[in-house]
Amino acid sequence: MDAVFSLILLLLFAWGLCAQKVARVELTAPVVFVAAGFLLHHGFGTEELVPSPATVRTLVETTLTWVLFTDAARLSLRSLRPDLGLYARLLLIGLPLCIGLGTLVALGLVPGVSGWAALYLGTALAPTDAALGASMMNNPVVPARIRRTINVESGLNDGIATPVVVLSLAGLAAAGGGAGHEGAGGALVELLIGLVYGAAIGLVSGLLVRSALRRSWTVESSAGAAVLALALLCYTSAIALGGNGFVAAFVAGLAFGTAYGEGAPEWQLAFVEQSASVLSLLVWLMFGAVMLPAALEHLTWQAVCYAVLSLTVIRMVPVALALLGSGLDRRTVLFVGWFGPRGLASVIFGLLAVEGLAPAAARVVVPVVVCTVLLSVVAHGLTSGPLARWYGSAVRQDAGAGRRSPADELPVRGLAGRAPRPGA
Repeated sequence: MDAVFSLILLLLFAWGLCAQKVARVELTAPVVFVAAGFLLHHGFGTEELVPSPATVRTLVETTLTWVLFTDAARLSLRSLRPDLGLYARLLLIGLPLCIGLGTLVALGLVPGVSGWAALYLGTALAPTDAALGASMMNNPVVPARIRRTINVESGLNDGIATPVVVLSLAGLAAAGGGAGHEGAGGALVELLIGLVYGAAIGLVSGLLVRSALRRSWTVESSAGAAVLALALLCYTSAIALGGNGFVAAFVAGLAFGTAYGEGAPEWQLAFVEQSASVLSLLVWLMFGAVMLPAALEHLTWQAVCYAVLSLTVIRMVPVALALLGSGLDRRTVLFVGWFGPRGLASVIFGLLAVEGLAPAAARVVVPVVVCTVLLSVVAHGLTSGPLARWYGSAVRQDAGAGRRSPADELPVRGLAGRAPRPGA
C-alpha cells in the first residue's frame, strides 16, 4: 500500500512540474490520470488501490462540495449581463431538454432501466466540463464570447443538475437499489432544507468575511482558509440539520458571491479551487483504476450506443433548439453543441451511484456513465485543438470579408467554471 501511495504522490508531483508542457501536446489532466489509474490497476490490482467506502465517500463529497461552491461563488451578474439571455437559454432550456431527451433514450435503449434509473442517466450525463476542452478554452483564436459561454454553462449546470441526481438516486435506492433511503419524498425535503439553509449561511458568511477584511481583523491568506472551511461547513451542517449538503454548498456559493455584488474575489476562492483541483485529479485516478475496469466487465453495445448519442444527438439537439433566435450562426451553434464534454461531475455522480446503490442496480447505470465519460475524454481531448483552430479561422475569414460574426469578441470579465484561464 505504501508503494501505491508513493506512486500516486509521485504522479501528482510530476504533473505539477510539467502540466503546461504536457498541455502543449493536447494531453489534459483527465487523460493522463485516467490512463495512470488504469495502469495502476493492472500493475497492483483493484484490492490494493480501492480505499475504504468511507474514504471514497469523503473524497467524492469533498470534491463535489468545493467544486459547486467555487463555481457558484465567483459569479458576477454584472459581468454576465451582456450575454445573460444566452446563458439562460442554455441552462433553463437546453439543460432540461438534454435531461429529458437523455431519460427517454435511456428508457428505450438501455436494458433493465427503470424510470428512476433512466432519469439518473439523463441527469448525471447532462452537466458539462469545460476543462476537458482546455486547449480550446485557452486558444485566443476562439472569440472570448464563445469561450465564456461554454465556461459559464459548465460552471452552473452541475449545480442545477445535482438536486435531480440526488432525487433519482433516492428513488432508485428506495425501489430496491440500496438500503437506508427514505425515497423521493424524503429527498425533496432534504433539497428544500438545503436550499433555504445554504442561502442563509452563504449570505451571512459573505457579509462576515467582507466586514472582517474591511476592519483588518484578518488578511487575505487567512480569509482564503476560512472560505475553504466554509464550503465544507455548508455541506456538513446542512446534513446535520437534515438537508442536502450539495445543494446547500451550491446555493451558499451563490449567496456568498452575492454578498460581494460582483462575485467573490478570485484570491478568496484560489485556495478552495486549488484544493478541489488536487482532489479532482485523485477522482480521475480512481475513475481509471476502479470504475473503468469494473465497467468494462459489464459493458454492452447499448451502453456504447448511448454514450455516442449522449455526446451528439442528446447534447447537440437541445442546444440547437435552445439557441433558436439567439442570432448565433449555424457554425457557432454546432461548435457550442459539440463542446459539451462529460467530465468531473459525471464521474462523481457515478461514484455516488457505486457507493449508494446495491451492486445489481449500479451495474445497470454505471457502465453507461463510464463509457460516456471515457469517450468524451478521448473525443473532446483530441478535437479540442483542431476544431478551435478551424472555428477561429472561419471567424477571422468572416471578419476579413466585412461580415459581423455573432461570435464577435466581448471583454472577458471573469470566467466561471473549472477550465484553465487563458494564459494559465
